[in-house]
Amino acid sequence: MPNYSELVQKLSSQLEIYDAQEATSLVNWLLEHHLGLRRVDMMHFLEEKDLPEKLFEDLDRLKAGEPIQYVLGKAPFYGREFLVNSSTLIPRNETEELVHLILKENKSSGLKILDIGTGTGCIPISLALELDHAEVYGLDISEEALEVAQKNAKLLHASVNFMKCDILEEHPPVEDLDILVSNPPYIPEKGKSEMHRNVLDFEPGLALFVPDQDPLLFYRVIAEKGKKLLKPGGKLYFEIHEEFGNEVTSLLGKLGYSEVRLLKDLNEKDRIVVGKWEAGS
Repeated sequence: MPNYSELVQKLSSQLEIYDAQEATSLVNWLLEHHLGLRRVDMMHFLEEKDLPEKLFEDLDRLKAGEPIQYVLGKAPFYGREFLVNSSTLIPRNETEELVHLILKENKSSGLKILDIGTGTGCIPISLALELDHAEVYGLDISEEALEVAQKNAKLLHASVNFMKCDILEEHPPVEDLDILVSNPPYIPEKGKSEMHRNVLDFEPGLALFVPDQDPLLFYRVIAEKGKKLLKPGGKLYFEIHEEFGNEVTSLLGKLGYSEVRLLKDLNEKDRIVVGKWEAGS
């Protein structure tokens, strides 16, 4: 009879598209999800015959490169669990850093906040739950993504106003914002060739890619509209492509934002740009 480690090894060896460490981690995650047990509990009695058929179906989806968050239908973000599906991006660690920065720098009660390109709603929901009496909005062009965001808000008991809006064509129906935040599409189309297939084949291109000839498209439009959306002294927070830090910083300066900062993530990559809007700038 194989022990737990041998069982994990047998299952993870089938995930050939991942390195050994990541494959092992995915199998452990799958086992915990399906059996409702912690790893330490499973080590004592688990045998392959005890595993449900659904687990093997999910293993096949992992073999095909589908991200485990889509397989399980959920992903962790800032200490909570969010529903995800193929209409939304999978929340990432870098975006947690963005949320953490906003919380650290904005502690006032009653802040008015808008998140553009909300996806799962992980940014506005986290801010609504962590801040005191914040008035929070999230918008997206995708009705399917907004459905997921609204479900997440309900499950997590967060008060967020979600709306459909094409930011490239429409002006959001909110004003006097204290904070405008966005993690918009920022990967140039040419970058597809360098991407792992489990992103390229499964995550929504609508939320990922921008034209090669205009990679700053969303930053420029959002920052321009931010001048009318933000109240005097309001702040704009962007998550950015690591290669465009200087360009986005320069863009905000040219548009009249002050105190513009470029910040690195935990991997020392340029990741966040912050600017402040002053009326009459």
